[in-house]
Amino acid sequence: MPYHHLRDLPDQVKENLPQHGQEIFKEAFNSAEKEYKDEEAHFKVAWNAVKNVYYKNQKGDWVKKD
Repeated sequence: MPYHHLRDLPDQVKENLPQHGQEIFKEAFNSAEKEYKDEEAHFKVAWNAVKNVYYKNQKGDWVKKD
């Protein structure tokens, strides 16, 4: 199931990622859904896309890489 809006994302994503990170997650998830049948793969692709731009600091906050 593709995500059409940021508000449709899982709570774990909405509550932890900044808006830009959520946008990256949504686009990557939707793209992976077209390519792979396994939902687990959709999530892996989406989180990896986020991790290309953001990292989790010691406080557990997602921070954009320089």
